[in-house]
Amino acid sequence: MEQPVIYLDNNATTRVAPEVLEAMLPYFCERYGNPSSIHTFGGSVADDIEQARCRVADLLGASFRDRDGIASEIIFTSCGTEGDNAAINAAFNARPGRNKLVTTAVEHPAVLAYAKELERLGREVVLVPVDGRGRLDMDFLKAAVDENTAVVSAMWANNETGTVFPVGEIAKIAHAAGALFHTDAVQAAGKVPVDVEALEIDFLSISGHKLHAPKGVGALYVRRGVRFSRLLFGGHQEKGRRGGTENVTSVIGLGKACEMALASLEKDAARLAELRGRLEEKITSAIPGTHVNGDLENRLPNTSSISFDGIEGESILMMLNMYGICASSGSACTTGSLEPSHVMRAMGIPYTSAHGTVRFSLSCYNTAEEIDKVAEVLPPIIARLRSISPFWEENK
Repeated sequence: MEQPVIYLDNNATTRVAPEVLEAMLPYFCERYGNPSSIHTFGGSVADDIEQARCRVADLLGASFRDRDGIASEIIFTSCGTEGDNAAINAAFNARPGRNKLVTTAVEHPAVLAYAKELERLGREVVLVPVDGRGRLDMDFLKAAVDENTAVVSAMWANNETGTVFPVGEIAKIAHAAGALFHTDAVQAAGKVPVDVEALEIDFLSISGHKLHAPKGVGALYVRRGVRFSRLLFGGHQEKGRRGGTENVTSVIGLGKACEMALASLEKDAARLAELRGRLEEKITSAIPGTHVNGDLENRLPNTSSISFDGIEGESILMMLNMYGICASSGSACTTGSLEPSHVMRAMGIPYTSAHGTVRFSLSCYNTAEEIDKVAEVLPPIIARLRSISPFWEENK
């Protein structure tokens, strides 16, 4: 009999919600027209894209609609990485003469890898450090942002620890220096309230597959009045801001997922926080030498990063996998490296703890029974691994 899967790796990707799939299906075979076509068959699809655009805007708190009723601050993209790159690129073009990017040491590779490329091309890049709980050094950030800063980019919530950053305060610091502000909200959207207008966000990027829409679609919010220069050249799609025929089926799916996330956000957040607390309490009370990472007062309700002293996270994951339990050692974009993640290193987590870190990330589809199953099988796994680990014997 096939073992049931307990999926606790939702910060890596989520299942497509059945309602989202149902909304998408007609656009594969029945409503397949090109939205750029002049005929009604294609034009009606264009109308559906605009409805999806409004649903994304609603989730992000972007209430502006142009004279045609279009949420024109939303640009559909292929993923969060494209959104991050496009926003930072546009910010430099919108602030000619300024040469500095200020970002954080714990950003997703979508920002940090691009920052390295910008540095290679002669831009100045400053990485803001974090403390042992993953909280930003705000004094360092304030000192780093100056008249040479084109853009400050800080994630809304960290993908490994769930730590939530004070993006509204960071936006004010950026604006006071005449810089623009971008936030990667890939992990935050659909999990915590997002209000781009109240917090005066200039750019915000999201990715569909993190909130039960399909892979290969995302969105970038660009505040009206902020100059945006396209990253992809081609046709007139997205009001001339991103060339390429629209990924219609996935855009429809993203719109539906955003609508569903907004409707259930408060209820889901409370339930996920309760399940996460249940998991952490059971694990930390049953297993010595465990530490919950991140800012425990300000974090995503679905995310738990736990370090197990003296053993390798990869070994834990492989043994959990034998029980059909899916978790992660950190970001899916860095899995495969045997070194602790850059987030754990930036937080100064001791090597013997950082190396044994597991990220559990929940979704609305997880149950208390699944949490209890994980808490049941994990203690003997840890005990077995520690029994053969020289690091545990040396440091316990």
